[in-house]
Amino acid sequence: MTRIQARALAIMLTGAATIAPQAAFAQNAPDATTAQTPPPAAAADDSGEIVVTARFRTESLNSVPIAITALRGDTLAQKNLNNLQDISAIVPTVDFRAGASNKDRTIFIRGIGTITTSPGVESSVSTVVDGVVLVRPGQQTLDLGEIDRVEVLRGPQGTLFGKNASAGVINIVTKAPTDSDYGHAEAGYYEGGEYRFKATVSGPIVPGKLDYLLSGLIGGWKGNVYDQTSDSHVNGYRRRGGRGKLKWTPTETLSVVASADYLYQRDDAPTGVAASTGRRAFPSGAFTNSATLANYLATQGITASLSNRTIRSSFVSEVRDKNYGGSVQADLSLGDFTVTSITAYREWKNRQHQDQDNFADTAAGLPPSGIPQGEDRGRVDFNQFSQEVRLTSPKGGFLDYVIGAYFLRAKTDETYRRDIRQVAPFPAPATRLPGYAHPAYCPADPSPLVRNDCGVADYGIVAKNYSLFGEANVNFTPAFRAIVGGRLIHDRLSSYHNRVSTSVQVSAATLAGDTTAIQPNHSSTGSTSKTDFSARAGLQYDITPDVNAYATYSRGYKGQAYNVFFNMRSFDEPALKPETSNSYEIGLKGSALDRRVNFALSGYITKFDNFQANFSDLLNGATITKLINAGKVSTRGVEGDISARPIDALALSFAFARTRARVDRFTCPASSTTCVNIDGQPLPFSQKWKLHGEATYTIPLGGDYGLELNSDYTWKSKTQYQLDERPDTIQPGYGIWNASIALVGKGDAGGWQVRGVVKNIADKNYSSYLLASGAGGGLVRFVPRDASRYFGVNVSTDF
Repeated sequence: MTRIQARALAIMLTGAATIAPQAAFAQNAPDATTAQTPPPAAAADDSGEIVVTARFRTESLNSVPIAITALRGDTLAQKNLNNLQDISAIVPTVDFRAGASNKDRTIFIRGIGTITTSPGVESSVSTVVDGVVLVRPGQQTLDLGEIDRVEVLRGPQGTLFGKNASAGVINIVTKAPTDSDYGHAEAGYYEGGEYRFKATVSGPIVPGKLDYLLSGLIGGWKGNVYDQTSDSHVNGYRRRGGRGKLKWTPTETLSVVASADYLYQRDDAPTGVAASTGRRAFPSGAFTNSATLANYLATQGITASLSNRTIRSSFVSEVRDKNYGGSVQADLSLGDFTVTSITAYREWKNRQHQDQDNFADTAAGLPPSGIPQGEDRGRVDFNQFSQEVRLTSPKGGFLDYVIGAYFLRAKTDETYRRDIRQVAPFPAPATRLPGYAHPAYCPADPSPLVRNDCGVADYGIVAKNYSLFGEANVNFTPAFRAIVGGRLIHDRLSSYHNRVSTSVQVSAATLAGDTTAIQPNHSSTGSTSKTDFSARAGLQYDITPDVNAYATYSRGYKGQAYNVFFNMRSFDEPALKPETSNSYEIGLKGSALDRRVNFALSGYITKFDNFQANFSDLLNGATITKLINAGKVSTRGVEGDISARPIDALALSFAFARTRARVDRFTCPASSTTCVNIDGQPLPFSQKWKLHGEATYTIPLGGDYGLELNSDYTWKSKTQYQLDERPDTIQPGYGIWNASIALVGKGDAGGWQVRGVVKNIADKNYSSYLLASGAGGGLVRFVPRDASRYFGVNVSTDF
């Protein structure tokens, strides 16, 4: 397709749609024509009102005193939004840290998130799937599969959601078994060789007693980064997965749902694409160029820039993930009360083989002069068991509540190996230190011109969490109530770390036991425990039956942590202090004009003590990234969203977030030699403004057919990606414009549609992550899927 044809198609797709910044919020007015696909039953009640389960009971979105974004699963699929990184593009309060592995990726809400690869740290944002908390970030960032809806709960949610919800919760609800035969299939193909197919079947096995659901998906993409060595595109993925559910209803008062799922994912994302041959310092802005790196890239025909998409690797990096598990949820009605039990077990296995530097040998078969070549191999074996029991009271009395108990055991074992090849002249000392070679792994030097060094670390944690929780509404009148809740938490955490290394850049002081240096050998164990609490209190008033206002206070808690990582030092062994927060929020939400207009507005301020953050330091020429208690930070802002259907054929929505997430008082690590004052600077992955808008217009074509025109636009202001505040790790502000056109229909078996999609109409280039590269002294970028315009077709049908 030529560029002129592409522009013509983009204009055709969007010309009939009025653009109003906001995204995939579920609409809760009647459908424009009978040809439109109806909203999922789990996402709306019979009146079309959006319902959520943010407080473990079915409630109207507009009545819950929490800032929530609700996203429909079918809408996300139509837009090719298939994981939390994709979803972050359309929710103004959410951002996402990209990485070469799921182990390195994480979610941010209101500018707060935890960046670390240590298994001994909780995520600030909790991801919950069908009531089961996913403990590690690597579990959270995989493909969503077949889902009913996603609920994004902003701000501390630790009173009801187990373990780790100090910044917010991503609550994912998957499709439930149906008591009548149902089938759905959808397929998509997109420019660049991306494909996706999903199918679901459901129905009764024993009518009235036993229902089933089976769903599966396959997908893949070749990527958008060119690797000269393999003469292929990388930065792509391959996914395979499925989910099964059985719902058993032996009596009118008992329901049991057993579910199991499995997902395999293979990524070939590089560890970074050269964006600059130098770095700028903070606060001076001074630029230090690496002539060695510049010369090497020039010989390979690669120009480092913020639009570069070419690498020359020693081998194609590969990361493989297996994420699987099962749960049993039982709901027993005792009169008007409900007892719920959720028992779950999950495993996550991650295997990494990555080119750390993305630099291939020279024509002479030697490593680039002055640039160490790194090869990393990693293995993560994780499992978790959780048990939750809760009692939900009926609504309508003076007091309604949810109380319960929760237990979690999580265990991680990791092995990480790093091999470094260097060409003469070698850094001092000139020979490898004796006695530290790993007998099973480290190869001998192949020649006097090349030196091999390696290190292997085995480390892991065992975490146990016990808690009692509850939240209640005290209904003073039908229109005025208080909200009171809390969670009593007891955490136990133990860790181990063992590393052997042939490190060559080790001083005599290091060998003598200097705890601030990287030791060639390291062995440690630790254990800690803590009892603390989360809390919520507030007031809510129904101004009218359709409009309410609320004010809440929340105390957030994220437990102690061990910062175990590959090249940790003795200095890093003590446990980090718990991270606590105090959050104040006010909000107004409701509907008008017979629910043709829905709105929500909230303002908040949250202050954190002992904030757990990733910090990069330079020791003996090596970049060390570790988690620290960084001091005091805060986030404050105003958020709003509105959806409207002025006429049956037109649906509009708009959302915004104005966020100020800042470092209030930074605490430099005692061992740091490069730390500078960053007080008052922005937190990573927080932008001042983020806007999203959407318009959908449906043209009836007669009978059961309609033509749907859709367009959406997202704009975000500049975003700093690193806590060290380098000027060159800031992504400038940018906007992404998408559109689609669909023929929709409704037959005897259900709805169907054929949809043409164009993403990033304006062909806007941007980087989803920028960081200082560990090798060569330069800067690298990560290239997202929608960093250039692409087209696709989605087809779906019910049967």
